[in-house]
Amino acid sequence: MRYRITHSTEYTYAELVTLCHNEVHLTPRAVPGQRLTQHSLEVHPAAAIVSRRDDFFGNPVSYFAVQSVHPQLLVTARSEVECDPGREEAHARSCIGWEAAGARMRADASAAGLDARQYMLESPMGSATPEIAAYAAESFVAGTSLVAAVSDLTNRIHRDFTYQPGATTVATPLAEVFACRRGVCQDFAHLAIACLRSVGLAGRYVSGYIETLPPPDKAKLVGADASHAWFSVYDPEAGWLAFDPTNDQIPLERYITTAWGREYSDVTPIKGIIFGGGASHTVQVAVDVERLD
Repeated sequence: MRYRITHSTEYTYAELVTLCHNEVHLTPRAVPGQRLTQHSLEVHPAAAIVSRRDDFFGNPVSYFAVQSVHPQLLVTARSEVECDPGREEAHARSCIGWEAAGARMRADASAAGLDARQYMLESPMGSATPEIAAYAAESFVAGTSLVAAVSDLTNRIHRDFTYQPGATTVATPLAEVFACRRGVCQDFAHLAIACLRSVGLAGRYVSGYIETLPPPDKAKLVGADASHAWFSVYDPEAGWLAFDPTNDQIPLERYITTAWGREYSDVTPIKGIIFGGGASHTVQVAVDVERLD
């Protein structure tokens, strides 16, 4: 499956901005089953400095600085990727119990095991309260397989929490999300990760895109797609296994991975510092995930 992703972000400032420094996670990763074949980043006004690197987690990152005075900033990333079917095979290969998975990971001195261990630690957006830990315990029953327990947790989050854009912001504490039982994909990914960590498992936040399909006999609206977030759990035998609690499914070939980290703050699509701009600004985001096959 081949996809073209166009991700545009436009900032409009209350006053002129004289200088800005920005970091973006908008380049899809090269991962098993996914290949990046083309990528470009366009900035208007034109950036005076552009550089690229891999961050601590191995995600491709672009940095740019605009040094001319501007009332607006438009950033557009265009990517083409190829996604293979059959990603669910890793889940089928997993047969380890969740308790054994945690114990083996804590004793695993391999490079993969040591890397996974950092995702067991609490992070600001992925910390479990006693109430969240109790919620997790309902799925992680003694003797249950890792895939069965995480699948049950994914299903319960999808069932118990309402997807409601605008109900939360990136600054909403996870405890508040849990109490009000509503949020968006990043909230549900953070909740699942906190649950995993509360029982001694490694949970990783994954950022990317999902191809959305229009209703029957309807044309797909331009810009109607959006960034998406899900999570992965570490199996010492099968590797990282992905789950999507927002849609209660396993991410397959319609999912495009951009970056992963401990939480959203590690993989923010765009973040930066501006000089000027006044007391406020508005942001408009448009995403298109277009199937090329």
